[in-house]
Amino acid sequence: MELYDSEEDQVLAIKDWWRENGKAVILGGVIGLGGLFGWRFYQDSVIEAKEAASDGYSQVIEKLATQGVAASSQVESFIESNKGTEYSVLAALQLAKSQVDAGELDEALAQLEWAKANTQDTAIGPIASFRIARIQAQNEQFDEALSTLNALDSKAWTGRVAELKGDILLRKGDKDAAYSAYTEAQQADDASQDIQFKLDDLAK
Repeated sequence: MELYDSEEDQVLAIKDWWRENGKAVILGGVIGLGGLFGWRFYQDSVIEAKEAASDGYSQVIEKLATQGVAASSQVESFIESNKGTEYSVLAALQLAKSQVDAGELDEALAQLEWAKANTQDTAIGPIASFRIARIQAQNEQFDEALSTLNALDSKAWTGRVAELKGDILLRKGDKDAAYSAYTEAQQADDASQDIQFKLDDLAK
């Protein structure tokens, strides 16, 4: 049994259906196409933004390499303009390095603390923390440096953290604690070649 008695009934049924549902179909199609083109536009915008950030990062790092801290304001402007990207964090790390080389330790510390607080990369956090501890130790903020190192729990940094702890404890005059820290560092996978010399010096 056919649903419609004639071809004319079928045409009329189609017309009725279109009259009731046509607008919804058209609207759905427009929305669907708009979403598709919108998503593609968004993806293109993201790619362009990443490329622009990458180019900008390369430019400011080159200026840092040639001009040193004289390029600080340009690097800081790049960081401000690219907050939310790892390029800004990497730029802060590089700027901090230049500032340390120039003896601007407080400025370097501020950059490293900002990088640590704003990175989404689990590999960058320990780098920033370790460099913060070194600056704190250089500023003779020994307890603060040890506290920073104690909070750095990455296994990949065990040897370097223990060695720096030993250096700090030695500067504080605690030779026994320094020797223990150096021994721990020597047993780590990332132990440096200097550890044995440090242990030998303390054993004398």
